[in-house]
Amino acid sequence: MAAVTPRVFVSHLSGVPVFDPNGDQVGRVRDLVAMLRVGGRPPRILGLVVEVISRRRIFLPMTRVTGVESGQVITTGVVNMRRFEQRPTERLVLGEFLDRRVRLVEGDEEVTVLDVAIQQLPARRDWEIDKYFVRKGRGGALRRKGETLTVEWSAVSGFSLEEHGQGAENLVATFERLRPTDVANALHHLSPKRRVEVAAALDDDRLADVLEELPEDDQVEIIGKLAEERAADVLEAMDPDDAADLLSELPEDDKERLLALMRPDDAADVRRLMSYEERTAGGLMTTEPIVLRPDATVADALARVRQADLSPALAAQVYVCRSPDETPTGKYLGTVHFQRLLRDPPFTLVSSIVDSDLVPLPPDTPLPLVTSYLAAYNMVSAPVVDESGSLLGAVTVDDVLDHLLPDDWRETDLTDLHGEEGVGRGGR
Repeated sequence: MAAVTPRVFVSHLSGVPVFDPNGDQVGRVRDLVAMLRVGGRPPRILGLVVEVISRRRIFLPMTRVTGVESGQVITTGVVNMRRFEQRPTERLVLGEFLDRRVRLVEGDEEVTVLDVAIQQLPARRDWEIDKYFVRKGRGGALRRKGETLTVEWSAVSGFSLEEHGQGAENLVATFERLRPTDVANALHHLSPKRRVEVAAALDDDRLADVLEELPEDDQVEIIGKLAEERAADVLEAMDPDDAADLLSELPEDDKERLLALMRPDDAADVRRLMSYEERTAGGLMTTEPIVLRPDATVADALARVRQADLSPALAAQVYVCRSPDETPTGKYLGTVHFQRLLRDPPFTLVSSIVDSDLVPLPPDTPLPLVTSYLAAYNMVSAPVVDESGSLLGAVTVDDVLDHLLPDDWRETDLTDLHGEEGVGRGGR
């Protein structure tokens, strides 16, 4: 039996408090941000507009929301306190959808939208508009009578994009089903002006994913055209190793300004990566592998591995370390591979099943030795540990391949492999 996913009417969310994982109030919900889509698909909810204590309105992505109820919203992770700025591809649900005059598909009758229901997609953090609560007849201050009914999103016309048009809004919507590498391929073949317009219309997380797949020249061009605060937000959303590679291509003054605008913890990770030689384990690694303490269980490890935003290479193993469990960690104890996690009972402590025989990589290990290490031990990721025994990060096979392939490999048109439809179509 399929699990029932939560449905919430947005009018019930207006003004409700937003809490962090510790139970401290962050602010209150003032609106929801949606993106219209082509192909008869329901609008997607990108995030919430939250008014914090200082009365500044910030954007909270739905990927950071762990609970949405009528009385409260629970968020996880660090909240970005930069002021919310609506982009051309975005619509405010409370501000622009409610009281809007639209038509029912059946009968072509005009109705007024009184409320909007959103629902979380099964097994994902994505949210979509699910239903509309509408009133038949003309609205207005003196005319509030008329039959009310709740209809499916597909029963109403007026909340979708036309398939034609040159606006960035339409192009961004058509990109939604593509994998980041395919969006990057499409962007690379646009004119410079068009490329910057479309990149500016993507949300921070999506643009970060796409930038990681673009050639360096395109990365530098796009990041240089963004407002500095927006550029810093995008760099924070990128994997630290990719952000470090991009920043290393910028002039020194620009690099330092962007690092100063980033959150201190994110900037510290990037600075640490930039301190290593590029073609070494330290220069290749990511500082965000899955780290668990010795008293964590197999169930805890599997919960971390299931996170949708993890790459397959990083999800293939967890690293067991003593506190602190942020890199650089306490003493590195060993690795637990994903297959081992599937074989042991959920209550098993990870410290009892670690693979401690595999020698970790020092940060100054050159690229050829990193490649040989992964090949010899059939690994897709390897721990990087310093002289004191602290885990610094992990080198993944995709980052190694990135440095082994020709410099122009990202400019290859992968649609040739599968015809006009391209590869990876159909979601992330």
